[in-house]
Amino acid sequence: MRVLRGRAATPEADTEATAELLERTGPTGEPGLRVWRPHRQIAFGRRDANAEGYDRARRAARERGFGPIERGVGGRAVAYTGTTLAVAHARPIDDMRRGLDERYDEAVDRLRAALMSFDVDAEPGEPPNAFCPGTHSLQVEGRKIAGVAQRVKQDAALVASVVVVDDRREIADVLAPVYGALGVPFDPETVGSVASAGGPDDSETVARAIEDAVVGDREVTVDRIS
Repeated sequence: MRVLRGRAATPEADTEATAELLERTGPTGEPGLRVWRPHRQIAFGRRDANAEGYDRARRAARERGFGPIERGVGGRAVAYTGTTLAVAHARPIDDMRRGLDERYDEAVDRLRAALMSFDVDAEPGEPPNAFCPGTHSLQVEGRKIAGVAQRVKQDAALVASVVVVDDRREIADVLAPVYGALGVPFDPETVGSVASAGGPDDSETVARAIEDAVVGDREVTVDRIS
């Protein structure tokens, strides 16, 4: 497995690094993994970009110091504060019509195992009116810590996750006006974090635990973004 570490100089270059990870997976047959801290930003999903209030949502993000970008996987807007983690697991596939649910389940299980290494007992499930609502999430006592989305191509799938390590209040504060502009129901109290659930507030510590849970006993080649 190829493991890519680090962050590119700009959000645009960072997006290209993940795209390259996916693009090489199909032809080579080698899975790729990235667990990192994206730049401070709001990553809007495809449904957001088609919403009537999309321009207002982008303005709300900028006014609060979050650069707006668009992402290729599904789901609604996600906030990255600088401590928030993103996970990109690129996997080769033979048939794009099969394996979707199994990949989701595996991603949730491995995230849960990583969090359990810190005694954070996150349960599968989605709190009502949570950020980036979906059916593949982890929560602790009604507060969402992680969510999983997926993008499938002809020869590879990208299983992408967001994990809130710290700064849950800042995420809630920026997503409230963003979701309001998009017309998406949102309860700020449903935003959780690894730290508020009793785990570490250090993103690199959590990132390495997630990386270990996904890699397992595979041999890895580590590349770094310079």
